[in-house]
Amino acid sequence: MPTYEDAVAFLGEWGPYQQLVFFLLCFTFFPNGFTSLCIVFIGDTPSHHCLIPASANLTSVWMNNSIPLEEHVGEWSLSKCSRYNLDALTRFSQSGLIPGIDVNLSNVQQEACLDGWEYDRTNYDSTIVTEWDLVCEDQMKGPLTSSIFFCGVFLGSCISGPISDRFGRKIVMFSALAIHTVFSLCQVLSPSWALFCALFFLVGMGATSNYVSAFVIGMELFNPVVRTVFSTAGSCFFFGFGYMLLPLLAYYIRDWRMLLLTFHAPTVLFALFWWFIPESPRWLLSQGRVEEAEDIIRQAAKKNKMQAPLVVFDGAEQFSPEHTKEASVHMWDLLSTRNIRWTTLTLWLVWIDLSITYFVLSLNTSNLHGSIFLNCFLSAALEIPAYALSWGLFRYLPRRLCLSMSLFLGGVMILCIPLIPSDMNFVAIAFEMTGKFGMTLGFALIFAYTAELYPTVLRNTAIGACSMASRIGCISAPYLLSLRSYSVALPYIMVGTFTVLAAMISLLIPETFGKPLPDSIPHMLEFPGCFKKNKLFGITEEEKPPKDPAMKSGII
Repeated sequence: MPTYEDAVAFLGEWGPYQQLVFFLLCFTFFPNGFTSLCIVFIGDTPSHHCLIPASANLTSVWMNNSIPLEEHVGEWSLSKCSRYNLDALTRFSQSGLIPGIDVNLSNVQQEACLDGWEYDRTNYDSTIVTEWDLVCEDQMKGPLTSSIFFCGVFLGSCISGPISDRFGRKIVMFSALAIHTVFSLCQVLSPSWALFCALFFLVGMGATSNYVSAFVIGMELFNPVVRTVFSTAGSCFFFGFGYMLLPLLAYYIRDWRMLLLTFHAPTVLFALFWWFIPESPRWLLSQGRVEEAEDIIRQAAKKNKMQAPLVVFDGAEQFSPEHTKEASVHMWDLLSTRNIRWTTLTLWLVWIDLSITYFVLSLNTSNLHGSIFLNCFLSAALEIPAYALSWGLFRYLPRRLCLSMSLFLGGVMILCIPLIPSDMNFVAIAFEMTGKFGMTLGFALIFAYTAELYPTVLRNTAIGACSMASRIGCISAPYLLSLRSYSVALPYIMVGTFTVLAAMISLLIPETFGKPLPDSIPHMLEFPGCFKKNKLFGITEEEKPPKDPAMKSGII
């Protein structure tokens, strides 16, 4: 019996049909790059201090001395959360007293910002921070906003895999696209921070569900050569382009509502892709829907001007559900045997570290020396060569070595940053960007690597579960970055150490280079030290895969 790749080989590798589906799937990744990091701009906190109302009737001298000075990281600046008692200042001003000469300001009582805050408008007309005053006692709402988004991403990762494994990749992908677009546009009308966060949660859920489902469609639809390009360079390039567009739009559109509207309004056109992107034939075969799978292949052959055989998949009579379906699978089946369990747990640890480090470095661009727009653009632009390199590495070198080296590069560069003198800002930025390059390279590799490790019946669930695990890192990243308020070096030391440890742990993952994509549970590679023993699916170390023709064919 031929494998799936053998059965569809007559289509060719890169015909008009594959090209169309390839680029349409890649375009659906474009909004994810913008959405995942838009909080860098719409949630940035400009310099601010207490507002002194004009009705206070202070002289210019007292107006200039109405805010106390505070020391922060060795520098003196205006207090962000307190001012001198306004009634006292008014009395001093009306009496003609001079601050620092007639009045010792250190003895003047201070009070909270009772009239609100005055924000620096150099970089922004408005952000969610300036609109809803997410500062001082509400300053933790800033990182909480990011964490709520990633909680939505977490939930999307939990449910998108099992749902698409049960109901199909295509329906989940387009439902997620609709959720992503509709609720992103609803955010523009948010009257309160609470509603904004509720919508942001749903946006995160839709964004990750779309990404995972579209990624799996491509992995299952294309042949090995195109699959490598799609899973590394293709999907990641378009994510990177969306990320690069973010600082460009933010530079010209300084209002957060208009920024979201400008980007997300055109994404409603993705609805047109429904008629061009097919369901995954592999998934249809795994469900026993052989005729539908053959119809898709025949349409592809027609577009490529190829003649399809009368029977695309030999032994079609064997593709009834009772022959093609393995035992019903669930997310907990990723932990059901020693081999699958250790592979899954190791991948989860690596995914979590990649996510923490990637988002700490990405969100930190607003804290770097220089222009936030330029720093963010550089952070996004360097992802493009990282994705290009990932394609070459993935095609010609072992996956395990590439992943480990990229993590090691990122971790070492990050650990070196605290050692750089404070007056060498551009050297520190260069090291941080190099570390970001390593983490981006690792992220590009881990998606495709994970997809190669699991069989068809578990693939989408596995990628969704790994994506779900990584969101633990995403959720914690904003709070980890907030440790800068205690020590600028602390976030670097923590994420750098985690990353070097992840580089060592990744060497335990089974190598998939040069091996076919597994189509069923028995085809999974062994984790070091584990034997093939799978009571759930009836596989033991001594047993060979079932004699069932459909299982042997690999077309499931």
